[in-house]
Amino acid sequence: MRKIALFGPPATGKTTLAKWLSAELGYPHTDLDDLLFTPDGPLPLPEFRRQAGEITRHDAWIVEGNFSKLADVVWHRADVLVWLDFPLPLIVYRIVRRSLYQLTGHDDSPQARRLTWSKAFFHRRSLLRTAIRKYRHNRPRYALQVAETADRGVQVVRLRNPREVRRWMTEMRKGPTESHSHGATRHTAGP
Repeated sequence: MRKIALFGPPATGKTTLAKWLSAELGYPHTDLDDLLFTPDGPLPLPEFRRQAGEITRHDAWIVEGNFSKLADVVWHRADVLVWLDFPLPLIVYRIVRRSLYQLTGHDDSPQARRLTWSKAFFHRRSLLRTAIRKYRHNRPRYALQVAETADRGVQVVRLRNPREVRRWMTEMRKGPTESHSHGATRHTAGP
């Protein structure tokens, strides 16, 4: 397992898990958001696809992000696709908790500095509303795309809650032989 793609809704711990995997396995980590959003604005899709494709041409990598438009250049090139498929109530709770933490000045990240109460909760395109809308809209489509990816021979690991994530991380520490024998759901059945 040298090529790992991770995706899932906001507040599921994609970045935390990707950074942990990078440190544990020694493979470079790329957050697709960091690639897409430049100081000059978002990259055009063809350039975004080209840059993501360059990263996944290497022998070992960890790429995180919710860009199923890049499935052919990221997911299909992976050895393992990790889907953080948490329930909506947990995602809502985590978004609210993280936003409150950022809005009260406890986080000095660039994302936190750009966040306002309106952007977090009240605007029509707030983080919270967007997460709920995308969860309902994208989850069935993701299930189909994940099944297609699995049909191409990519191992799919579908983690449905933080406990499954921790269990999978423990298995990963044991090594690749142990981690494939039991643990997280490894199927692509519907939502």
